[in-house]
Amino acid sequence: MEYHSDRFIDNSLMIFKDKKVVALLPANIEGEAIYSHQGLTYGGLLILPSLKIADLTELFKKLLSYLESLDIQTIYLKQIPSFYNRLPSEGLDYLLQLVQAACYRVDSASVIDYRNDIQIQSNRLEGVKKAQKHNLVIKEEDNLGDFWNVILTPNLQEQHNAEPTHTVEEITLLKKSFPNNIRQFNVYHDGRIVGGATIFETSTTAHVQYISANSEKQTLGTLDFLFNHLIKVTFKNKRYFDFGTSNENAGKQLNKGLAYWKECFGARTSVHRSFKIDTANHIYLNNVLV
Repeated sequence: MEYHSDRFIDNSLMIFKDKKVVALLPANIEGEAIYSHQGLTYGGLLILPSLKIADLTELFKKLLSYLESLDIQTIYLKQIPSFYNRLPSEGLDYLLQLVQAACYRVDSASVIDYRNDIQIQSNRLEGVKKAQKHNLVIKEEDNLGDFWNVILTPNLQEQHNAEPTHTVEEITLLKKSFPNNIRQFNVYHDGRIVGGATIFETSTTAHVQYISANSEKQTLGTLDFLFNHLIKVTFKNKRYFDFGTSNENAGKQLNKGLAYWKECFGARTSVHRSFKIDTANHIYLNNVLV
């Protein structure tokens, strides 16, 4: 997270048991509140798979108590989306209701579960046929500069008067740190880049971090062609394919056209919840274990 350390006051925590790290909380601090790190797409409490529910209960109680001792009154905690967990991991959900956590935000992601038969709708396959007719080519590239400078940044500026969350320098630095987890796929027409996608890959999930194509995307079928290939070929052995959210206005609005496009590939809704917790409420965990 160092690449944007100038934007946040880091307050990440490491939690130990018998001198061994058993949990991490990537976090930043603002005044009397601590946040699941606002510079991360996801966040939440990261725990070892070996941690049992009784230990998690004690851990969470001590975490809240420790924060209260620092005069931090509130923790804003993003839950890790369930499809990133390698094992069932909803112990924290149980504890959150005990400490009277308030869910203050919900975002909706479009996710393909590969355990089900993936049926891509005919309207997306029409785009694939267009791309094949125009002889489009998909290449995985180590260099992210062409996609950022030619496609992504100009599109965001023109359509939304916005910039990518990551600059090309930042995403390049991240890829150097995680060369096997950040992957760039570009689409070419007659040797010219016309679109692409940046994928963040974990052991369970392929997550789409960026999608963009030039103004010819409907004529060429650029993105239908690309995602048909990514879903059916490149990441077919994953458990999940995560298109990311289609929300605006802090989750309060849904871009229905974007969500529909993702759903046509077989994706369905999975939610990301964020909670507000009073650190003093650790007292409600005192008599949980019997």
